[in-house]
Amino acid sequence: MRSIDFSPLYRSAIGFDRLANLIESAASNGNAGYPPYNIEQLGDNDYRISMAVAGFTQEELELSFQENLLTVKGNKQADTERNYLYQGIAERGFERRFQLADYVRVKGADLKNGLLHIDLVREVPEAMKPRKIEING
Repeated sequence: MRSIDFSPLYRSAIGFDRLANLIESAASNGNAGYPPYNIEQLGDNDYRISMAVAGFTQEELELSFQENLLTVKGNKQADTERNYLYQGIAERGFERRFQLADYVRVKGADLKNGLLHIDLVREVPEAMKPRKIEING
């Protein structure tokens, strides 16, 4: 994969370093295929991430959110008691990170039928919402 040089952006734009860091981290995501996931928009300000985590229990999954970064970890303990002739179901640990936009917060999470659903909501503060300004005559 080709690496992208962001030094011209750093020289000519102020305050966009976060955007360049997002692009760099997205390009270097080495574990992009496991576990598979969907991102849905449920409404104007509601989103859902659904991850296929078949074989993981609630205790083996960990979600954390800090400074616009949602991290989902799966810690699967190796099963040494079984002797597989063929093992096609991946039972390995993972760590997946999602960079969330400003004002997007985690509303809740649910594990059902092998799918981990993470509900997100964008809560824009009143001061940031557009407002109508009256014109005095």
